[in-house]
Amino acid sequence: MAPDLRRPFPLGPRGFVLAGLGVAGIWAALYLGLQPSDLTPSTGGLSLARDFFARAFSPALSSEAAYVPDGTPGLLALSLRAAVTTVVYAAAAMSVALVLGIVLGFCASTAWWSGDPLGGRTWFGRTVAPVIYGATRVLIGFMRSVHEVLWAVLFLAAVGLTPLAAVVAIAIPYAGTLAKIFSEMVDEAPREASHALRAAGASGMQQFAFGLVPRALPDMIAYAFYRFECALRSSAVLGFFGYETLGREIEQSFVSTNYGEVWTHLYVLLALVLVFDAWSGRLRARLAR
Repeated sequence: MAPDLRRPFPLGPRGFVLAGLGVAGIWAALYLGLQPSDLTPSTGGLSLARDFFARAFSPALSSEAAYVPDGTPGLLALSLRAAVTTVVYAAAAMSVALVLGIVLGFCASTAWWSGDPLGGRTWFGRTVAPVIYGATRVLIGFMRSVHEVLWAVLFLAAVGLTPLAAVVAIAIPYAGTLAKIFSEMVDEAPREASHALRAAGASGMQQFAFGLVPRALPDMIAYAFYRFECALRSSAVLGFFGYETLGREIEQSFVSTNYGEVWTHLYVLLALVLVFDAWSGRLRARLAR
């Protein structure tokens, strides 16, 4: 057989992908007619941005509104209460998303029915399992292709401003994303343990449950924590629809041009994300031991 005289791409497969992305980015910029001058602010916009960012170093500790009704909680109390509500919405949505993500991730994985070592030579593996796999991949693709903001708009129009609508709006796209990532993590997990279990006579499901899932579990847990941090931000964003999260406090303060209050709420949101990031980091370190 004649030797392959084709010269490999100098930067390797990854470099080829990066070069392709670079070319696509340049083409997109030319197609959209992007110009740096488009970012030049107007006189009024520059003044607003200057006023807004100037308050970053002096956030408000009390309400800046001209009139505050009697009995209204203080600014910090309002912000902390909104932060708690933000966490509650995120936790509820992630609980639903995790359950759906695990179930759909199992159905979207090929490791439990196809290929070595689990085998796909049975009637079920040749006919039923591929149908389940294909239908699940289409379903989770649809779930994650629609942003949680659009799901929120749909549920708000259908059922109104209810807590369940917010939870489901976040849970649907997150479940689709978790299912996709979980299935790929299991499919790409090292197969040595499952090979050993197969040699010992274990069934295909036993190989999946005890040979593949434990190898992928640390990465799955780490990704679930990351998605929870994203859910905190999504929960805050839903406040712009009227839910009592940090997003509502930010929106109301910004509309009133109380920029010191805006930065107070932003710093509370930042502290919230940092606290959960540190907490999840410690848990991941313990699980990795």
